[in-house]
Amino acid sequence: MYITYYGYTCFKIQSQQKITAITDIFDKSIGLKPPFPKADILTYSCSHFDCSDTAEKNSENQPFIINSPGEYEISGIAIDGIPAKHGEKLQQESFDTALYVFRTEGMSLCHLGDLGQKELNDNQLEAIGEIDILMVPVGGNYTIDYKSAAHIVNQIEPRLVIPMAYHLPNMKVELDKIDLFFKEIGISPKEKIDKLKITKKDLPPEEMEVVEFKI
Repeated sequence: MYITYYGYTCFKIQSQQKITAITDIFDKSIGLKPPFPKADILTYSCSHFDCSDTAEKNSENQPFIINSPGEYEISGIAIDGIPAKHGEKLQQESFDTALYVFRTEGMSLCHLGDLGQKELNDNQLEAIGEIDILMVPVGGNYTIDYKSAAHIVNQIEPRLVIPMAYHLPNMKVELDKIDLFFKEIGISPKEKIDKLKITKKDLPPEEMEVVEFKI
């Protein structure tokens, strides 16, 4: 599969079968240019402007839109939406945001979206399960900061970590720099990349690794 990062919590995830999922398209008011790639699936963590631009702008086709917890399967990609909160308290029947777990090509990816909880509870961890690739916010302000991010990474124990929602040039949202997370977790990326091409056999066999995109 191929993973491309557009900034904040927005990624393009493309399977070998050319099925494309886009996460959290943001509004231009945050200072970054929103992407408009063709998509088969759109996921939205919440209804906030920073991760919920108008879906109709995104694609010439009619993508399948996921904006709430639940179980979904689209074109061979299984997606589980798990309720979460921007704050620390999680109520059983309400949520402010959602985490999404994608399962395809023998791998599991977890996108934590606009998570604000300093740690995940047992029910969330059980629902998430074993994760190969974790996309975790690290910049604070609207989401968890780098310290809470490092703690949640240790809770989930993925094989590959992709930080998101950190400071980028021209951003109008005040966020921490990505280097603070790398220092906190004690791991640095080997190099910055334009796009991640990954298969199950490419996953780190032992020690966890981190990824940083050029953007």
